[in-house]
Amino acid sequence: MAFSLRAQFKTYAPKSITYLKSYSLTALQRDLGAGVTVGIVALPLAMAFAIASGASPQTGLFTAIVAGFVISAFGGTRFQIGGPTGAFVVIISGVIARNGFEGLMLATILAGLLLVVMGLLRLGRLLQYIPYPVTAGFTSGIGLLIFTSQLKDFLGLQISAMPSAFAEQIMACAHALPTALPATFGIGALTLAIMLIVRRYIPRIPAPFAGIVVGSIAAWSLGLQIETIGSKFGGIPSTMPDFVPLTGISLATIRNILPDALTIAVLAGMESLLSATVADGMSGDRHNSSTELVAQGLANIASPLFGGLPATGAIARTATNIRAGAFTPMAGIFHVLTLVVFIKFMAPVASLIPLSSLAAVLMVVAWDMSEPHRLKRLFLAPKSDSMVMLSTFLLTVFVGLTVAVEIGVVLAAVLFMKRMSELVDIHSLDTGLPEDAIISRRTGNPRVVVYEIAGPLFFGMTQRFIDIMRFTRKKPEILVLCMRLVPIIDATGLEGLETVIRKGQSRGIRVILSGVNPRIMKIMIRLGTDKVVGSDNIFQDFSTAVAATLPYFEEEAEADEVVGKVQHCA
Repeated sequence: MAFSLRAQFKTYAPKSITYLKSYSLTALQRDLGAGVTVGIVALPLAMAFAIASGASPQTGLFTAIVAGFVISAFGGTRFQIGGPTGAFVVIISGVIARNGFEGLMLATILAGLLLVVMGLLRLGRLLQYIPYPVTAGFTSGIGLLIFTSQLKDFLGLQISAMPSAFAEQIMACAHALPTALPATFGIGALTLAIMLIVRRYIPRIPAPFAGIVVGSIAAWSLGLQIETIGSKFGGIPSTMPDFVPLTGISLATIRNILPDALTIAVLAGMESLLSATVADGMSGDRHNSSTELVAQGLANIASPLFGGLPATGAIARTATNIRAGAFTPMAGIFHVLTLVVFIKFMAPVASLIPLSSLAAVLMVVAWDMSEPHRLKRLFLAPKSDSMVMLSTFLLTVFVGLTVAVEIGVVLAAVLFMKRMSELVDIHSLDTGLPEDAIISRRTGNPRVVVYEIAGPLFFGMTQRFIDIMRFTRKKPEILVLCMRLVPIIDATGLEGLETVIRKGQSRGIRVILSGVNPRIMKIMIRLGTDKVVGSDNIFQDFSTAVAATLPYFEEEAEADEVVGKVQHCA
């Protein structure tokens, strides 16, 4: 029992414990420098994502603090930085619009519980099987939705309430274009220009921070009357988040919010594991997907209980953490402490930040998420990949992210089944004998027909297998199925095999199986398939199976020749 508990602990042990055992002063210096750098990057992003989601700026900071600490302390990656991300902007705003902030709290907590279960069941690898066209489709769609949602604040458009639907947003912005404020647009454009210049020529400086600082100073020094965090939200509090109890829970509420919770869980799991994979590629480290999912789940349980939003691993901030020289997960803790120091001592400064500057930051984030160059490449990919990507993109933009994720997962499964079925080959084998040696003189039909199945016999190709085995014109006396190249079989495949056997037997065809591997044989015995075909019709190798057909040949010489000719299939 003790050994089992120790093994389980090692399986889910956070990376922080691994590296803190031999922590050094050099590691502390590297982590501190990286943590402060990432904290500066995360500061404007956390507020911008919260505002874009329809929440207050402090909720974004609280998310980065609470969820960021949990993910770094308990995660299965060495460099992961957690917090609010652009992927959640659309889904959060939709949940808040439909169910209020309490509905979002419940959805996030349920998503956290789902992520913990997924981690404990070691389902991390399943999320990695979702193909790139699906993720590219909905991340590009999210990027476009974020970009259009920021046009109001970037241009200073006089729109009382920005619609949530993409087409309605475009129409509203087009109608309100004459009301654009030059000063607001000027600060937004200045912020955007500074970010692009810094990214191009001074990449060591965090571009969002540089753009926000320059835009804020310009607006304040010129005395421009434009909307800021202070004018819209009254600034941000200088106190740490308080515990927020969850109330009003009922089964009806849970049923209503469950689709959103599932979307948040899938999105959080996918993005966090993608971020961990990117970090592995940059650092040469290797993450533990199960531990990471558990940590992401705990973070999404804790975040709403302290006034935060859904959180996940942030690819850009994680990459910044690595480039800044982080050595252990302590860098993520120092990133959290940097945000705490800002809230405690510099919260009044946040009230000066123009909303158009934050909109410019999100526009750059939206462009990075969309990755137009990758979309262009996908249009040159096989048609099935292009169609999956385009379908997911259009569903995200015009229907909704929840539907896009659900259908995207289904499309991923269909795409996987299609790819797998293309790998399966069912073909007849030539015995190499003259035709008059194997054709029955009585019926003119072949006495023995041999088919080889190469690939998994699963539900995606079972019907094709049944169709091939119909023998509508020339019915053989014996059907030999060579299964030595069948690695796995599922319940549908087994049912299809039994269907072929029963139909053959009802027409007087003896069905013989050869080369069945031990794992499949165990399944057949457990489900009774061996009794359907008959244990005397199952053989370990092909030559033995063919030898069982000897009585069907008129002369022994013919039989010997058959056995000799088909040895190449054994």
